[in-house]
Order: sequence, then structure tokens, then C-alpha cells
Amino acid sequence: MGKSTSIRVAIIGAGPRGTSVLERLLAHAAIQADPTKLHIDVVDPYPAGPGHVWQPGQSRLYLMNTQSFYPTVIPEDTRLAPPLAGTTFDCWRARQQQEPLAALTPDERTELAGLESRDFPSRAIYGRYLRSTVEELLGKLPDGVTVGFHETEAEWVRRAGDGYDVGLAGGGSLPVDSVVLALGHIPSRLNAEQRELQSSATRLGLRYFPPAVPADVDWSAIPSGEPVLVRGMGLNFFDAMGQLTEGRGGKFIDAGTHLDYQPSGREPLIIAASRRGTPYRAKAALDGYYPSSVTLRYLTEAALERFAAAGILPGFDHDLWPLLHRDTLWAYYSTLVRSQPGAVPDAPAFLAALDEALRPHAHSTTKWEDAVESVLAVHVVPRHRLDLLGLASPLAGRSFASRAGLDAAVVDYLLDDARRSALGEDDPVKMAIGALHRGRAVLKTAVADGGITDESWVAGLRGWFESFVEGLASGPPALRAEQLAALARAGVVSFVGPDPRFSVDRRAGRFTAVSPWVDGPPVAATTMVEALAPANRVAANDSPLLQQLLADGMVRPRLMMTAEGAPVQSSGLDVAPHPYRPVAANGSVTDGLYVLGLQLSAAQWGTAIAAEAVQPGGPSYASGQRTLRDADEIAQAVLAR
Repeated sequence: MGKSTSIRVAIIGAGPRGTSVLERLLAHAAIQADPTKLHIDVVDPYPAGPGHVWQPGQSRLYLMNTQSFYPTVIPEDTRLAPPLAGTTFDCWRARQQQEPLAALTPDERTELAGLESRDFPSRAIYGRYLRSTVEELLGKLPDGVTVGFHETEAEWVRRAGDGYDVGLAGGGSLPVDSVVLALGHIPSRLNAEQRELQSSATRLGLRYFPPAVPADVDWSAIPSGEPVLVRGMGLNFFDAMGQLTEGRGGKFIDAGTHLDYQPSGREPLIIAASRRGTPYRAKAALDGYYPSSVTLRYLTEAALERFAAAGILPGFDHDLWPLLHRDTLWAYYSTLVRSQPGAVPDAPAFLAALDEALRPHAHSTTKWEDAVESVLAVHVVPRHRLDLLGLASPLAGRSFASRAGLDAAVVDYLLDDARRSALGEDDPVKMAIGALHRGRAVLKTAVADGGITDESWVAGLRGWFESFVEGLASGPPALRAEQLAALARAGVVSFVGPDPRFSVDRRAGRFTAVSPWVDGPPVAATTMVEALAPANRVAANDSPLLQQLLADGMVRPRLMMTAEGAPVQSSGLDVAPHPYRPVAANGSVTDGLYVLGLQLSAAQWGTAIAAEAVQPGGPSYASGQRTLRDADEIAQAVLAR
């Protein structure tokens, strides 16, 4: 349709992504040469800004996975329309310490008073920032712009002439010209194993907690003093751990060299399980988001440009991972030489030989990994060598005569990991992980929008690298590792072991779990918690809106081809860039309907991570504020229709 004198747009989803679209619409409306009337409908059952995940009223034991200096919903790219209001979270935090908002609660004031730039904020206080940003924006509406909020579900979106109708739960609809799907975390159907566990729990009177946003879980329903099986030891695990310990009145005591835990007597016995048998590695203590001592030498923008200039669509395992692998090795060994001078007798000769072995040689037929191994054999004793894959699976190759032996091994791992985190840039292992972390930022740009082959996306990037790098670089604050070690020593937490198998003992009326690497009988409990986020797969969604869009053929999941030529359904929607518009079942592009956020997981990688604020003196990667640029493109397209 041509440009009208009045534009109506619906943003479905009022969390950070929806807030970014709202902010960008206002920014562009303010600079239009010929202002038009614009009405924005924001539809979400949760308040605008925090949305579902970042509710300000949730427990302050739920921490963010990034420090205060990291996140923002306000772009800092001077090439974009200037923001009308708002700032980064860190600037907002500092402002509240000087001139706190009158509406802040006592709990919010208390947290903000002690919150520093390098601290990990609660999700609740980040939600307050998001809500404050929306309030600031509403106070700066350009002339002719109005905003309406509908705290309900959008149940359907259908074509209506040149625009759309958005159906609301409880009746009524909104006629609009454009619709933005910023759905965020949506309900998901359980997989076959989870459905069986849930069904068995219903029949046997057991308690089963399926994957959920942690703030939605009724933790009080888990009995004190009884075993509870917790599957998953990623970030959701630490949320569960906090609620079932500190959340029940227990206290961590600083004993000088370590933490002790003082139980309240109301804790359950937490029996934790994951494929690796250990939690994610903790983050290193750094001054910024990326280690300043690590610079990528191989996975660089220049390397990516060489692929493009040669007309090569890179594969992950063949082309991109070897470059990042080199960077990781160099980060480890250069840090080893710097921080542990006695580890390598002739450090200059070693680094020169390593540099030569790592450098790609077009004239050589020798595998570079073999050349590196030859250099290490001469210069580095085995105990100082990097076992990169072993970092993510620290219990691999080990078996245990008892669960007590396993528990002791996990505690040793946790304390060693926390010690390394405290060393920060002086720990070789953490700097190897730092290279992976930097590389992930480069990869996000490299692989977006079909930047690598389908088969390498399926088998390489998502097949093994994603879980590998998340287990190393997406972990909790180091404090969480110390706390978990204290809980294990206090007998509040125990572990199942690697490669656990879960089942239901119907005769005993219990959930059970057993590891093939730990001797002894299975552990058993009447309660089981899935410490996992709901699956982010559009084809497995339990959202009435997304199911309707799929059923009506307005959207479709993206299919990717494996190396064998078999189509595989990916996790996200099939979309056409830019801006991102869904591809319909018949292959046409659905104009006037836009997608932002998690449902772009088949076009972008790492869609769940917030936009990154610019850090003075730190590196700036194109992927850092990608989601804000996506929102900007959507806003421009909406206003141009």
C-alpha cells in the first residue's frame, strides 16, 4: 500500500525486543520531514519494558549473566536516528545512585546503592531499567504519535485488505497496517521423554516441574528435607539452587579462604545432573566483557573478507573453526608464558615456533594441528598443555567407585574453576575461553543470513560448537561456583554423574537417575525439576498465535539441507532480510509482518543475548548491537509503508 497520512502498527511482545522497536519508531517519527500520524499498539500480558522474563517483582536471587556495563536497549550507533530518551543500563544505574527515581521500591534502592559497573545485577533491577526506559520514552512522544498498551495475549493475526487484524484474548481486534512479532520466550510443547515423565508423575502422585522461566516456578511446592532431582546444570540450575537454599533462609558464610553454608533446615537434598556432570564454567574476573590481553589473529574481519573475495561460502568445521582454534591456542600459550614464566624453558623460541606452526601455509601439505603438536612436544610438558575439548567435559574418561567420590571430584573442579576466574587475565585457561568468547562475537556476523553452508550450520555450529562454547563462555559469576562447592560440602547438593539416564520406578513410585560412570544404585526422588528453558523451536511451540500463523501458512519454519541432502527443520522461522519478514508456506514473502528476536534463530546465531553497550577502550563488534539495528530497519520499513 502507498504511504498514508495515518499509520497503525502492532508490536506483539513488550519485552526488550519490543521495547527496542517502540524506541526506534519514536526516534524515526521525530525526524520525519513530513510528520504523519502514528499509532502504536503494544500487545503483551506482561507490562511493557520488562515483559515476561524481566519482571521487576521477581526474586533478587535471580542474577543476570552479564555485568552492569554490558546491556542496553538504546542504540549508540551515530548512524542511526538519535534516541529521544533512555540510556544504557550502566548509565541508568549510575544515575539512580545520584538521583533515584521516586517510584523505586526500598529493595530496588538497596540493590542499586551497592551495585557497581562490574557487578552482576538481578534480573529484577534490569526489569526496572526496562520499565523506566519505556516511561521515559512515553514522556517524549513526538507530535502526532500515540501509544496504546494491551495487557493481554494476541491470539491471531490475519490479513485484512492491505493490512492486518490482530485478535486479542477475550475478544476484540486491532486493525493495523503492520505487525511486529517480538515474541521472545514462548511456551513450548514437551518432548516425548518429558511427556512420559509428566504422565508418570500424574499417575503416581509425583511432582514434575517441566522446563519453565524460573520466576514462574512455585519453588515452595518442593518439600524440605527430601531429595529433588534437578536435570540441567546451566544457568537455570543456579536459579533453582538459589531458590532452594538462600531462598529458604540458608546463609553463605565467608570463612576467609572459602565459603561455608549454614543451612536453615528447610532445604531439600538437591541431586544435580547434566550430560557433562558439571555446571557451566564460571566467568573470569575482567575489567570488560572481553579480555584486553586477547586479540584475535586468525578469525578476523580480513579473513572473512578473503572468503568473500574468493567467492567461498565457508563451512564451519572446515573454514571458520580452524581459525578460531588457532586463536584459542595462541591465547592459552601466550598467557601461559606471560603468567607462569617457568612453565616453558625457552619462551621466545617456543612462541616463535608456535607462531610459525599456527600460520596458514598455502605451500605446506602438513596438517597444522600436527605441526603444533610437534612444537608442544619439544617445548611444553604435558601438564601445561591445553586440552581444549576436555575443558568442557572435565569428568570425561573418569569413573567413580561411589557418589561420594564423584561429589568430591566436582567440588575440586568448582574450586579450581573459581580460582582460575579470580586470576582473570593471568589464567591461561580463562584466556583460551576468552578467545572463544571474542570469536563468538565475530562468528555471529560471519554466519548470519546464510553466511555459512546449511550443512555446517546443522552439523558444526549448532551440532557441536554451540553447546561447547556455551558451557565454557556463558557461565555464571564465579561466586556461584564457590556457593555450589559450599553446598556440596554441607551435604545440601549431590551429583549424579556424566551421561545420566532418567526413568520412573513405578513399583517404588520414584523418579530415578543413574550415571554409567558412577558405581552404586540409582538415586531416587519423588520430585524432579527440569532446570532448562523451554525449547526455542517454532515447530514445537505452544503459542496460539504462532500456531495460527503456521496453520494459515503465513509463516513457516526454515528447512536446512544436511551434507547427505536431507532436509532438516531448523529452530527458527524462514525469513527474508532486511528487515526480517517471514516467508509464507507458498514461498512468498509476507510484507508488513516483521520478526525480531528469538524466532530469528535460523537466520542469526546467539539471538537470546542482549544488545551490548559500547565499552570505552573495548572492542566493538558488529554483532554487539545487531538486534538494535534490526529494530531500526523494522521501524523505517513500517513508517515507509
